[in-house]
Amino acid sequence: MQGNINKLLEIMTRLRDPENGCPWDVEQDFASVAPFTIEEAYEVDEAIRDDDMNALREELGDLLLQVVFHAEMAREAGHFDFNAVADGISEKMIRRHPHVFADVKIRDAKQQTTAWEVQKVNERAAKAKEKNTQPSALDGVAAALPALMRAEKLQKRAAGVGFDWQDTGPVIAKVSEELVEIEAAKDAPGSDNEDLRMECGDLLFSCVNLVRHLGIDAEHALRDSNAKFERRFRRLEFIAESGNKQTADMPLEALDQIWEKVKNEE
Repeated sequence: MQGNINKLLEIMTRLRDPENGCPWDVEQDFASVAPFTIEEAYEVDEAIRDDDMNALREELGDLLLQVVFHAEMAREAGHFDFNAVADGISEKMIRRHPHVFADVKIRDAKQQTTAWEVQKVNERAAKAKEKNTQPSALDGVAAALPALMRAEKLQKRAAGVGFDWQDTGPVIAKVSEELVEIEAAKDAPGSDNEDLRMECGDLLFSCVNLVRHLGIDAEHALRDSNAKFERRFRRLEFIAESGNKQTADMPLEALDQIWEKVKNEE
């Protein structure tokens, strides 16, 4: 195991060598590599959702390479190295699992989740103290997360300190309220795109809240709907082209008929 990791670390060091390395790798910095890191994480997710273990093995390797890439750039700058990254996460896992690595007793997964959240709250408070800032339940929710995922995490954090409705009734009412506000913003004299954009954002945030209350992961739900739409639309295009027609030249009524046919096929 250690030999394989060392080999990968050595490869990255050579790739980043200013004299004999790869010009592309040498030119990169944290900001330029970050989008690739995010992309590789999504490709891991896709392999899991496709239940493709060969792809998962490959994508995990690509994701590990991203960790090694960032660690190597940090080592070059004198910040930390890969060993510090591994030591840090090892220490965190031991600290967060005292029922495994110490003598704390945990009855079940529910109690473990509660203990985990308490530990993270304490860690966030400690970080706020280090930075001399006011601690918040929302600390640590990364701004770079996909918007739907971040909305859900923010809502869960707020719910954790009691800022939440107890059932779906008020949430559904809030969604309806936001739709009314969009209509008002759209038709208001002198309204601009900024007002409408903000109201649309409020609607999306409320929809995420409703989905959360229903126990559904908003990000995955929308990904599934995206995949379903793509599958159906590609089928619609195939049917249209089989009839020697181009979708761009067809009236919406004809496209709707094919769409309904595609839906009924599934």
